[in-house]
Amino acid sequence: MRRLLPVLLAALSITWTGTAAAEPAELEYVALGDSAAAGPLIPDHELMHPGCMRSTRNWPSVLAAKLGATAFRDVSCSGATTDHLATSQATFTGPQPPQLDALTPTTDLVTITIGGNDIGLVRVALGCINVFPEPLGTSCKDRLTAGGDQIAAKIDAYAAEFAAGLDAIRARAPRAEVVVVGYGTYIRPGGCHPKEPIWARDADYLQASVHRLNTVLGKVSADRGATFVDIEPPSVGHDVCAPITEKWFEGLVPTSVAAPLHPNARGMAGIGSFIAGSLGASRV
Repeated sequence: MRRLLPVLLAALSITWTGTAAAEPAELEYVALGDSAAAGPLIPDHELMHPGCMRSTRNWPSVLAAKLGATAFRDVSCSGATTDHLATSQATFTGPQPPQLDALTPTTDLVTITIGGNDIGLVRVALGCINVFPEPLGTSCKDRLTAGGDQIAAKIDAYAAEFAAGLDAIRARAPRAEVVVVGYGTYIRPGGCHPKEPIWARDADYLQASVHRLNTVLGKVSADRGATFVDIEPPSVGHDVCAPITEKWFEGLVPTSVAAPLHPNARGMAGIGSFIAGSLGASRV
């Protein structure tokens, strides 16, 4: 946040005549991350790298506009894992360069959402589908916690890999403010079966796993001097069970043009605005 203050203060520099005293400082912003940042299927798509399924209306684009970024590079890519920060990523249109290649020593701001694919959260959620009510099916929570919580163990083990990723970002962009954006409130307590075919206890288990991942991301961010923006609270009531006009996240059968179990355009706008406010952009 300290590195962004000169940019925000410059934008607020107004003379007594009501005109700007000086041009706002330049802001070089790079967005990294996975599909939660990229916004697959949300129109319109960025055409230079279609394999990443990156929307021009994703929250990094919203944030860039609100911050008045003078240089903006979005390399978030659907399917990305933490490995793809430093290694190329295969997509249906060919390999994508390592995301860290977008960083420079002059980068001012870096945002990143990553970790969901490392843990396999979407795959876990798909394994929780039960069209019929209990007991006509199998609980994914029961299966995944028999003998110990498998997903919790993966999340806890991921902390070291995420820390290494933040260190790599810092090495490439030493002057940048690094902002880690977590994952949202995808489903409300108890779920909404049969609207979303996930049993109540499995819905609670899934969101608890998302919360655990956010907790790890937040702790590692603090340890590494990065800012963590938690989007769970502002997305409460905008989950997959919400009315079409209020939801930020699509369910298993999308009700707007967006990928299942991902933010829609309304969600991207809401998330981007919340991040901007968290960084103080609401004063600009």
